[in-house]
Amino acid sequence: MKEAIDTSPSRRQVLRLAAMVTASVVAPKAVSAEETLKRDVSNSYVPADGVSTFESVWQTVRDHFYDPRHSGLDWPAVRERYLADVQQATSQASLARIINTMLSELRASHTRFYTRDEPEYYQLAEIFAGALRRRGLQRAFPDGRVSYPGIGVISRLETSGRNAIIAVIDGTPAQQAGLRAGDEIVAADGTAFEPVGSFRGKVGESVVLEVQRGAAAAQIPVRPVDLEPTKMFLRGLESSARIIESNGRRIGYVHVWCYAGYVYQRALERLLSQGTLKDADALIWDLRDGWGGAQPEYLDLFNAKAPTMQVTDRSGTSEFENVKWRKPVAMLINGGTRSGKEVLAYGFKKYRLGELIGTRTEGAVLAATAFLIGSGLLLLAVEDVRIDGERLEGVGVTPTIEVQAGATAGSDDLQLSRAVAVLSGT
Repeated sequence: MKEAIDTSPSRRQVLRLAAMVTASVVAPKAVSAEETLKRDVSNSYVPADGVSTFESVWQTVRDHFYDPRHSGLDWPAVRERYLADVQQATSQASLARIINTMLSELRASHTRFYTRDEPEYYQLAEIFAGALRRRGLQRAFPDGRVSYPGIGVISRLETSGRNAIIAVIDGTPAQQAGLRAGDEIVAADGTAFEPVGSFRGKVGESVVLEVQRGAAAAQIPVRPVDLEPTKMFLRGLESSARIIESNGRRIGYVHVWCYAGYVYQRALERLLSQGTLKDADALIWDLRDGWGGAQPEYLDLFNAKAPTMQVTDRSGTSEFENVKWRKPVAMLINGGTRSGKEVLAYGFKKYRLGELIGTRTEGAVLAATAFLIGSGLLLLAVEDVRIDGERLEGVGVTPTIEVQAGATAGSDDLQLSRAVAVLSGT
């Protein structure tokens, strides 16, 4: 019984990136998808469009931000303070920086403006595709298919200008090329590195990355592919699953990179019931980095007092329903564990399902939705969230065993090693 990938939103999904509300489209000026893409690829910029985009972002925040007091700000005055800078913007990137500086004054998670030069733009567009499809997704993606050229890394542009890899998604060209968390990507084919732009028009071709790894420099060839976010994250989950032998015990490991859809939980259940992890003696559930979107009910996986059902069709094909894990489990968390994943971490800790290993989670727990505005995407917090009466926004979840990550690129995964030691008794 095969299950199709479904990224459409559901009212039961309280936190799809903590979002349970309808995504919307705000188009300040009618621009065809082809024209928008040409502008983005050529880096051309129309100042009037930039001002229109800024005005639409400001209005959308005014009308939809979860706090009607706008975190105590005089929101009309904020507009006036930033408008002059917007009028001087010379590119989509500089416009986005101004908009995000304005949004940062709200001091809220799930509130950021993304451009087509960022992988997050495409990932969020697909996460919210079910709603956006009814309200103009075709304007941005004429064939309805959300994808971008890339290699499968989660990276961050630091204030110093370094483009540092935070994580490498399993089963992607980046992993196959040997890139590691902590690497700095300096250039691609001799030009400054851009997470999307460096790979446009080069899918399937070899791109040479100039990488700084600690004190050493390296030239690493990689072949970018056309990435569809859900497929990438699902493949990453499945590719991460493995058995780690330690002290005579078989420790299962799996990394859930994104939880914005039941398809990821179902894939995990299959790995545990009839896949790579079915014979493991214990489980390491890695929720570090990536996107949230998880539902509190996913913790039912560890409810030992409920049955698992196996159904078999006439061809002999079997599936397991209501899968349960009744063996020891530990969860890995860090500052990149956000949104719905934090809800799982909170419940995992409160109800003592196992050790929570790593560092404090991000503290990004608000209900959000997406708006397509101009040639960008606004992720906006639209509802406050409390878990068992507690507010996790700005607070996060602390581990039961604190372990800092390795300090240098390519160093051992100290958090994973500690989890293995805990579960194997070493």
